[in-house]
Amino acid sequence: MKRLVSLLLAALSAFAQDATVRKITDAEELEKFIKQQSNLFFLDVRDPKEIAELGALKGYVNIPLGDLEKRLAELPKDKTILTV
Repeated sequence: MKRLVSLLLAALSAFAQDATVRKITDAEELEKFIKQQSNLFFLDVRDPKEIAELGALKGYVNIPLGDLEKRLAELPKDKTILTV
């Protein structure tokens, strides 16, 4: 899991030099964060097998972590990205 997070952080750092990363660890904190944001982009970095097993998240755009670097252009530069 740490490797996954490290890869995601590296990819996002390459995408936006001024990106701020915040880890949200509980449902209340997540709910509060979402209510405070007006411009969110929901990104699901799980692979298709994980989505098939666990289900998709409504409203999330799926870009598997292994594809993220080559698909960075698909991420909005003007929105806060919330990922799972």
